[in-house]
Order: sequence, then C-alpha cells, then structure tokens
Amino acid sequence: MAATDDRTTESGIPIRPVYGPEQPGEYPFTRGPYRDMYRGRPWTIRQYAGFASAEESNARYRYLLERGQTGLSIAFDLPTQLGYDSDDPRSLGEVGRTGVAIDSLADMEILLDGIPLGEVSTSMTINAPASLLLLLYELVAERQGVAAERLRGTVQNDILKEYVARGNYIFPPRPSMRLTTDLFAYCAERIPHWNTISISGYHIREAGATAVQELAFTLANGIAYCRAAVDAGLSPDEFGERLSFFFNAHNDFFQEVAKFRAARRLWARIMKERFGATNPKAMALRFHAQTGGSTLTARQPENNIVRVAVQALSAVCGGAQSLHTNSFDEALALPTERAARIALRTQQVIAAEAGTTDTADPLGGSYYIEALTDELEARARELIERVDELGGAVAAIEEGFVQGEIEQSAFDWQQQVERGERVIVGVNRYEEDEPEHVELQRIDPAAEGRQLERTARVRSERSADEAERAIVAVRETARGDANLLPPMREALRARCTVGEICEALREEWGMYDLLRARA
Repeated sequence: MAATDDRTTESGIPIRPVYGPEQPGEYPFTRGPYRDMYRGRPWTIRQYAGFASAEESNARYRYLLERGQTGLSIAFDLPTQLGYDSDDPRSLGEVGRTGVAIDSLADMEILLDGIPLGEVSTSMTINAPASLLLLLYELVAERQGVAAERLRGTVQNDILKEYVARGNYIFPPRPSMRLTTDLFAYCAERIPHWNTISISGYHIREAGATAVQELAFTLANGIAYCRAAVDAGLSPDEFGERLSFFFNAHNDFFQEVAKFRAARRLWARIMKERFGATNPKAMALRFHAQTGGSTLTARQPENNIVRVAVQALSAVCGGAQSLHTNSFDEALALPTERAARIALRTQQVIAAEAGTTDTADPLGGSYYIEALTDELEARARELIERVDELGGAVAAIEEGFVQGEIEQSAFDWQQQVERGERVIVGVNRYEEDEPEHVELQRIDPAAEGRQLERTARVRSERSADEAERAIVAVRETARGDANLLPPMREALRARCTVGEICEALREEWGMYDLLRARA
C-alpha cells in the first residue's frame, strides 16, 4: 500500500488502508482503480457552473476556486451545444440560459482569464462540437504560455447518449463517431494527459433509465467507442488510459454504491476479453459522478440538500474520482451563489468530517453490497448482450431499441409516483400547504446583447480572406478521411466561430433527424 499517514477513528481506533483480501488497484478493480484510493488523493471537487456570458461565468469560477473547489467544470448554453452562434436566429432567447455562451476564441479567452490552465484540471460538458471547445481551450493555454502536454481535464465528447437521452446532437451518428475518434488520435499526439471522452450514463439515468439500464447502455456505448477507435488503428492499451465515465448518483444509497463497483468490474472484463487490453490503466474504469438532477423537487426545495448529501456519499463510498453536488434550487433555476456554496460545502463536510478518505471501499464485504454488485453486473451484462445482438450500440440506437427501453422505465416510474407507490417526500407525502419563498438566480437580459456585440466585433476585425480559406480547408478535410482537428484548430485561430465551422460540417454531412430516422 502507499505510504500514507496513520488514520484513526475519533475513538482512537486505527484504520487500515483496506479491509479484506481483495485489493483495490488490481484487476477487476471492483474495489477501486487505485491501491490507496482517497488516502493517496481525495476525489476532485468539481462543481459544474456556467451561465450568461464569459464574464459572469469567469467570476463564478473564481468564487468557487477561492472557496476550495479543486477543479473546473464548464456548462455551455444550448446554442453552443448545438453548434449555433449566439447571433443565429435559432439562438434567440437561449443565449446564456443553461450555461455560458462561447462563439469564438475571444469568448474563451475571457472565460478562462486569470485561471492557470497548467495547474487546474477542467471538465467541459460538450458533445457534438466537443472537439471545437477543446481546441479553443488549447489555444487559450497556448496564449498563456502553457504547453499542451501540461493540460489536464476531460471533454465529455459522448455523442451516442445524445441520440438516446439528451437530444443535443448535430450530425448523423457515423460522422459524429469520426469526430470522436479524431479527437482520440489528436490528444494522443498533442494533449496526452487529457481524458478524451467521458462516457456518460448520467443523462441516460436523467431520462428515466433504471440503474441497470444506466450501467448497461453506458458500457455498451463505451464498447462502440472502443470498436471505432480500434477500427481507426488506435491501440486499446493507449486510448483506454484516457477514457473516463460519468455516472449518476441517485437516492437508493446501497444500490448506487453497488452500481459503481459493478461498473468497474464489468468494464475491466470488457477491455480485457473483447479488446485484448493488457495495460491495467486501460482496464481500470475511472468516473466522475453528479448527484441526480431529476430527483430534485421544486416543492420543499431545501429537502434537496439532504437528497444531495445522501447521493454524494454513495458516489464517495463507490469510489468516484471526481464529484459534482447539485444545488438545492436547481429544480427552479440555475443556482445562486448561496446555493452553490452549500453544495460545495456538502462535499467538503463529507471529505473532512465523515471519515470517507480513511479506507478504500468501506462497504466492500457487506453481504448486501456484494449481492447487489453481483446482481447489477449480471443484469447489465444481459442487457449489453441484447445490444450486441442488434449489432452494437450505434445500430441499437438507430433502431430505437435503447430509447424505447428508457422511455418505458421513465413511464413506469412516473406511474408509481402518481399512485403513491414510490414516496417522494414533500411531493406525494408529507406535503406542506404554505408556499416557500426561495431566492432565485436571475440572468441579466442585457448579457445576450453584449454577447451578440462581441461576436459581431470578432467577425468585423478578423481577416475575411484568412477565415474563408480556413473554412474551405475544414470542408475539404471533411470530404476525406484525414483528422479534422488540425484544420479546425487553424480555423478557430483565424477567429472563425463555432457556428461557422459547424455549419460547414452540416453542409457536408447533413443533420440528424431523430423522428425521421425512427419512422
């Protein structure tokens, strides 16, 4: 075990780094991906934030970092996620509403102003245009004098779950998979410490999936990404090291702990048995967790503080590498500073006062936890096999199988709540008659106007000829099979916007229409 300091309980009882015969950090990694787990380094506290403009979001990031947050997590607004500029007519009224608006390098420079990118690990929740946002991050680091090899973080880059759970896709699945694997190859060469994908079960669960479905469909998507990477000539022992996962933490505490343990065991066996991985780092599943947004209630919203604490504790007992805790007011609006501070302090209390960093896999060996882990693994494996029979995750998505399974589970859950069979405190039991006043975050309506002005200024001040040549290079590369990221990087450097580059790719590849695809 790692040479870490001695630990005792409050009563002075010595605490060993791990209990039981099976060790964390060893195949199949049920007990954790690292030998010393949180004794060596606690999980990263990574509070998800972003709203209005780059200026306001930068101020929120500084606020959280000053109060003990240990990593950035950037939320982008809906137009940015869909590859539209803020001044596109389709963006009207959505600019800065669900995250920060990023149209060009000018916005990213402001967003990250004063944040040392060589020291901070950053997660970016962006999928269809993920490569463009990572390239903007790299260009800002370049301007800060930070070499790309020093950058650490994760870009979500998980397009498959958008087709089944979230809806923020742009292109059809197969060219989207090309962008994903191009990013894998680009980072292997230029940004080696960057996690190139965060394969996301979070949004699958938010759409109404059960824990088993979250586990199975997430890992099935992971199999599809690995298959695409191998087909593109990449080594599973190499790209496997940079894969990460993103799971939900819901209210059923013991099931959630078991789910995280089962996920590691399943993935280790998938990488070894399906892809022939021999590198332990490529087999060891690492994950970020976020507490369940869909579990938050608008009624009696302060109850959400308790829900979030229970969910966060499940992620920690399950061995998460980083964690976001939702704010209690998020069923009503984006979080206020007060609510964000309470969410941050929730993690800090769990880390500093609850004894959670003293020993690895503290619930391992419990009859109940071990039985749940085995059962979740077996049921998820059966569902993965059904996806395999359909031809894999991409084919299962194209046929609507995954969507149908999630939709049925969501319907069943809602029926149980409405019949009172599943208790939601403050909603269908223990209600209060008096309404509660909650201070809400208000987005400055003038922020959208400022964003449009900046984007217009970028276009007017850049070299029009240089920008046009850069877009032509992107189009030509899209028609072939070369890596798209280098020409897209140069287009961003020439002050082309995210929307302009995505529009060029739309014209080459088309847009995905889910309803037509399922007709």
